[in-house]
Amino acid sequence: MRIIQRMSSIVIIGGGHAAAQLCSSLAEAGLGPRVHLVCGEAELPYQRPPLSKAFLKNSAEGLQALRAEAWFAQAGITVHRNDPALAIDRTTQTVRLQSGTDLVYGQLVLATGGRARRLPQLPAGMANVAVLRNAADAAALRAQLASASSLTVLGGGFIGLEVAATARALGLAVRVIEAAPRLLARSVSAELSAHVLATHRAAGIVVELGAQVGAAEFSAERLLSLQVNGEPCAIDLLLVGVGAEPDTALAEAAGLQLNNGIVVDAALRSSDPAILAIGDVANFPVAEAWAPAGTRLRLESVQNANDQARTAAATLQGRSAAYAALPWFWSEQGSLRLQMAGLMPAADAPGVTRHRRPGAAPAAPAGAAAGTAPAGFSILHYRDERLVCVESVNAAIDHVMSRKLLEAGRHPAPALACDPAVALKSLL
Repeated sequence: MRIIQRMSSIVIIGGGHAAAQLCSSLAEAGLGPRVHLVCGEAELPYQRPPLSKAFLKNSAEGLQALRAEAWFAQAGITVHRNDPALAIDRTTQTVRLQSGTDLVYGQLVLATGGRARRLPQLPAGMANVAVLRNAADAAALRAQLASASSLTVLGGGFIGLEVAATARALGLAVRVIEAAPRLLARSVSAELSAHVLATHRAAGIVVELGAQVGAAEFSAERLLSLQVNGEPCAIDLLLVGVGAEPDTALAEAAGLQLNNGIVVDAALRSSDPAILAIGDVANFPVAEAWAPAGTRLRLESVQNANDQARTAAATLQGRSAAYAALPWFWSEQGSLRLQMAGLMPAADAPGVTRHRRPGAAPAAPAGAAAGTAPAGFSILHYRDERLVCVESVNAAIDHVMSRKLLEAGRHPAPALACDPAVALKSLL
């Protein structure tokens, strides 16, 4: 056993965007030599969004590191790669690594992210069943796509639809099976959902909504078929994209408070003040600027990971900090670029109104005829005449302006408070 004994150490567990940004923020503050980054993967933290798109399309495409190895060395940050954390001892304030190393911490940050949900009727290890959460998953899926003729996607969420569009662009026959009555039901409005559905169907993707998935048929280590609405669906390659669950195993074993993630306060401290949680694994109080008082969320987005890391860095330095960043998201699905700013109000919430406007005319892709780029638009959502969310489709300028407008509307001046006509004009 090797003990690294520094009670002033900041130990960060995780290898995603949140962990990488926290390292950057602490390095900027001159605290790099106090930091230990524990990565369960062999790779340094890398860009996750390309894994469902460019990485799958091109066998020569590599991972895009968020920071080079030399940067960590220059910052004085000690990186423990391919050496996952196994346990946290809160009494002695130590983290045990798989290698047998014990890291003593003064402050600990859990940025453990999420894990792909599995289906109970599908045993692990099926040769033609894939999930997509990390580089190893993406590399395996890329190899499988190269030899497959068709792809069945179970789940009509962001990851499932991104991979479906990628596979269709590669020439595969693609079928999406979604249990809900519409695509992206938990994330976007019904109007945007209908547009996404029509676009994917126009691209030749078969989409089944309200589907009931039943028993599976196997042969050796391959899945042969799934029952869908009582009928057998033959499987060449299956992607299970039914969402993610927070990776709270370490936190649970350590006795931290959990509720759909690790429960944290506005400063991102857990029920143990020496332990913070950020990114996909954190269940945090949403600032009243963006949601009704008392709202708590767990968000899976690069924006949330990066902004929470910046708040955590301030907390770790003893500065008063409260996470209050504007939530925003994006997804690229074939010809669709979806960008959302703010939090979607419930369709049946009182005082909610919606307005749609055409976006600025997009530029045609290189080599394409004028006017061939997909038309863009935005949907503006109001609660009691205050703008709270904007969904933009192929309308990047709208998205940028809507973020500015929402930020300004935190403490709206009379001109922004928020007559729909004034808000619409502000986006022009």
